[in-house]
Amino acid sequence: MKLQLEEIGHHFTTKKTVRKKKNSIPILKNTKNKILSIQFNLDGFSFSIKDSISKKDIHFCAYQFEKTQQNPENLLSEIEAIFKNDTHLQQDFDNVEVIHQNNLFTIVPNEYFNEKNLTSYLNFNIKVLATDFIAFDDLESNDAKNIFVPYININNYLFNNFGEFEYKHHNTLLIDKFTQKNNKEQKAMFVNVSKTTLDIVVLEKKQLILSNSFTYHSKEDFLYYVLFVAEQLQLNTNEFPLHLTGEISVESDIYKLIYKYIKNVSFLESNNTIFNKLDLQKHANFILLG
Repeated sequence: MKLQLEEIGHHFTTKKTVRKKKNSIPILKNTKNKILSIQFNLDGFSFSIKDSISKKDIHFCAYQFEKTQQNPENLLSEIEAIFKNDTHLQQDFDNVEVIHQNNLFTIVPNEYFNEKNLTSYLNFNIKVLATDFIAFDDLESNDAKNIFVPYININNYLFNNFGEFEYKHHNTLLIDKFTQKNNKEQKAMFVNVSKTTLDIVVLEKKQLILSNSFTYHSKEDFLYYVLFVAEQLQLNTNEFPLHLTGEISVESDIYKLIYKYIKNVSFLESNNTIFNKLDLQKHANFILLG
């Protein structure tokens, strides 16, 4: 979706500290023929730079906030600080793509979709303010729409920096990427892990069965959501494939607990060559690099 400037509907004030991850590559010499992709949520901010000719990612950097931001106003303060200090972001680019990562979304099949009813669709899942701007993405692989609330204050800030850009919801990209990767005849579960949230997508062949995002505070919370979805969809925990991406590893407590209850667990790895230059596991940062 093209950027549309709107006023933000939430106003708050506290500031938290930013901590930079060590996931970065030395400064680029120029930005000719470059595409910038930005992803952000209340836990952090990351971006990649792609060569528009070779279509390969040539730079990646991720920031994680010491504390989860409480609202979009706090998030904007942290993003402004990052832009002020990271020279990679102080360039001109051929194209800019922006990814909003939040749980303010719902999926509606095209046969039931009417653009006049965006607020009504979202009201089934979240509380929508009268001042909220609502956008939607096409889920072409599944003949549906992903309706979501973007952080308009962040969009406005990025518009002032770069001019016109495209933006999407992170769940749109996850569904499309998981659909492309899935070659299972049976139902398969895909779980993307972030610092305080998990995205669950269930596919049967290329058909979307379920998509939802949850906030967790402990490994037990995480396990509960995975097992609850499995129970609701009658998935046999000894058989169905569970594919993991994001901030999780075999050494993590979450993985060890999950593996006690679900036996067919694997990591969905990317073949992006930029991982050869990064100290990252190939299933990490799947939304940007998968």
